[in-house]
Amino acid sequence: MEQVKVTLVKSLIACKPNQKATAASLGLRKIGDFNICENSDALKGKITVIRHLVKVETV
Repeated sequence: MEQVKVTLVKSLIACKPNQKATAASLGLRKIGDFNICENSDALKGKITVIRHLVKVETV
């Protein structure tokens, strides 16, 4: 399966609680943190919630 690298590029300080929780579920806590995940429908949904805070690249 295809893998994607999700990197947090903006701060979570002024975000809504659901966006903070989504970032935490992806393992993103502070700017510059990244996680390599398997590309799935669940991951696409999470990325959609915080698309303005992250950068997504294929690995």
